[in-house]
Amino acid sequence: MSVQRPSEDSLIARFFAPIAGEGALNLKDDAACLTPEPGHDLVLTMDALVERVHFLPEDPPGSIARKALGVNVSDLAAKGAEPSGFLLSLALPDDWSENWLSGFAAGLGEASRDFACPLLGGDTVRARGPLTLSVTAVGQVPTGRMVLRTTARAGDVLCLTGTIGDAAFGLKLRSKPGWAENLSSDERAHLADRYLHPQPRHRLAAALRSHASAAMDVSDGLAGDLAKMMRASGVAAVVEANQVPLSVAAAKAVQASPDLLDLALTGGDDYEILCTVPEKNLDSFSKDADRVGVALSVIGRVVSGHDRPVFRMNGLERRYDVGSYQHF
Repeated sequence: MSVQRPSEDSLIARFFAPIAGEGALNLKDDAACLTPEPGHDLVLTMDALVERVHFLPEDPPGSIARKALGVNVSDLAAKGAEPSGFLLSLALPDDWSENWLSGFAAGLGEASRDFACPLLGGDTVRARGPLTLSVTAVGQVPTGRMVLRTTARAGDVLCLTGTIGDAAFGLKLRSKPGWAENLSSDERAHLADRYLHPQPRHRLAAALRSHASAAMDVSDGLAGDLAKMMRASGVAAVVEANQVPLSVAAAKAVQASPDLLDLALTGGDDYEILCTVPEKNLDSFSKDADRVGVALSVIGRVVSGHDRPVFRMNGLERRYDVGSYQHF
């Protein structure tokens, strides 16, 4: 017996209209209407997430929704942009259920409130393949103030928010947990949560506009994304590996298995902000970060040159051959 499914219109009205923001017109029109603030530029970003590539089938639907929005808000934050709203494209496989969609919509609504990024509209379709979703996020910056990744300068200080490696360790827990035997249940839960629920640093946007010379979010691994930003800016970098911030759980794992440091430095899904800051701005930037509750670490310096970034470890220097994650 075939299952009676709601129509697209009723699906939208039931699950998504209740979480839509101003400008979405209750999701009853073909488009949203967004008016930028006077004297501001729009900043737009888009990321697609595919089942088994960016998340696992057993991940909670609310967590998938939070990640889909969070990774886009992270991109806006790195540009110094304040979120204005987002569009969602959702391609549901044949076996989707109303319970799954209810959990997804609840997680999406909670994330949109936490990130101050309301739903403006989108599209829901049937997929012949795996679950696929795409978010296009829109933000605003004062005219001409978007923070680029191409403007790092030799002499700038390298700064990094939060901690690195937790998400990669959280994912590793799903398939090969033996290395984590010395971690407590709370420490394992922390790593798992960091994989499932990115924490975009959107509260740092204004400070980045005021103090950073260049920035990008760390989505595909610190070593690869740093190399990408330095290459785009035509400079190089030196990183003091012992200054790269690790959580208590990650540090404990690395202490027990030192080879895991490579995973921390190259693994993806951190969604922290990597930025370069003129030294004269560092004190003010640190105070602004502290004021909005974002941990900030100085991990190195931008230098002249075109080589891959150098990571100094225990008196040795290392350059990582691994680049950022590539789909093709």
